[in-house]
Amino acid sequence: MEIQEMKIVIFFIVMTSAATEEIKKNLTCTEGGSITLPDPVVEFGFLSYGRTVIASVTDRISRITEESFRYRLFWNNNTGLFTFTRLQTGDSGIYTIDSKRRGGTTSYRLTVYEPAPTPGVNRSRVSADSCTLVCFVEKAHETTLYWFKGEKILNQTSTGPSLPLTVDKQDFNSSYRCVAANPADEKTLPVNVNALCSEDKNTDQTNSVTREREVLYTADERNGQGENLPDSSPAVDRSYLTTVYDKLEVHRMALTDTDVD
Repeated sequence: MEIQEMKIVIFFIVMTSAATEEIKKNLTCTEGGSITLPDPVVEFGFLSYGRTVIASVTDRISRITEESFRYRLFWNNNTGLFTFTRLQTGDSGIYTIDSKRRGGTTSYRLTVYEPAPTPGVNRSRVSADSCTLVCFVEKAHETTLYWFKGEKILNQTSTGPSLPLTVDKQDFNSSYRCVAANPADEKTLPVNVNALCSEDKNTDQTNSVTREREVLYTADERNGQGENLPDSSPAVDRSYLTTVYDKLEVHRMALTDTDVD
């Protein structure tokens, strides 16, 4: 009994080691994307997901045996290759091709990632000789941020939501870009440093905000405080309004007299 149990344990260890060694390559894809496994099953064989057979080929005829892959997994009868479409993150796992004609199995570890988020850039500080920019993403899960100058990586962060960069004034016209990437996808944002860090532009924006506040304050003062103006308020405005009223009254009376005549 003990010998039999030992044989079972040894067999389990050998099978586990073999399964680990069978993994030929790590594959990556983004959600909604497609991927083709590179090993063919031409005449007879199987495709498994974990320990579940999801497709089989017999005499050059394929059959999808797992319902969840029925309309997302296709077999090419010319090349013998399996292609997955409309992949989701839940499809990540180990896929094994068992081709009986070749007499062996090959496994692939597939990881499906969400698309990389689109990065944004804000200006955080401007001085006489430099400007600091911040590249950021709203969702940083499994995302790495990079700052590039031309084709050179200046700095990077691992799964962080933001990454600052200080640019010297003499480099404002150089080519910069911020990149957000995961193992399967990346998004790039070209950055015009000269436009973001222009002091003239910043001054104009500040003055515009100041002027807008002044206009709003003047309007409130006229609408809400006109009845409570102090005695020192210009009397010209009030006398002008009274004079206009008097003239209108005289004009109307003159017309009335004419009509009577």
